[in-house]
Amino acid sequence: MATGQDKKQGKLIVFSAPSGSGKTTIVRHLLGLKDLNLEFSISATSREKRGTEEHGKDYYFLSAKEFKSKIKNDEFLEWEEVYRDNFYGTLKTEVERIWALGKNVIFDIDVSGGLRIKRKFPKETLAIFVKPPSVDELKIRLKKRKTESEDKINMRVAKASAELATAPLFDTIIINDNLDHALEEAHEKVSDFINS
Repeated sequence: MATGQDKKQGKLIVFSAPSGSGKTTIVRHLLGLKDLNLEFSISATSREKRGTEEHGKDYYFLSAKEFKSKIKNDEFLEWEEVYRDNFYGTLKTEVERIWALGKNVIFDIDVSGGLRIKRKFPKETLAIFVKPPSVDELKIRLKKRKTESEDKINMRVAKASAELATAPLFDTIIINDNLDHALEEAHEKVSDFINS
């Protein structure tokens, strides 16, 4: 990995939030804005595909065994076992691929992964925490998705409380109680950082 000495190296934009906060919607919006020169960092995961997800587009889907082998070989910039045998991480080759295109990297990753990237690249990274209006609203959003069982939703809501406590460790917090305002605020903050 480059260390920040390379002038052509892009910046790293991290979006983290509890599941259901709207970070993916914000990231997709920013990717459509050409002035930011962003490319999405596709995470690797050992979880099963959901719905119409595609390997190499939504995630790099790996078996738990493959994932553990890559951990052993130090192939990840950051990784975490989110739930038992359910791994998520960022492959170093993914960030290198995007920097080689001369673009800035945007991440949609969990809180601990986002903070790990910020620690590794403190000057090159803008870490943004997207906060839901409330935990109750979060639960409503997760139920509306209809992608997970009640147990899984309750697990995510319990995890959200711990994640919300990490918000002050991020460079900035966007409260997503009005999507249009959140999108505008995200664009402004990312644009200022990239052009600074």
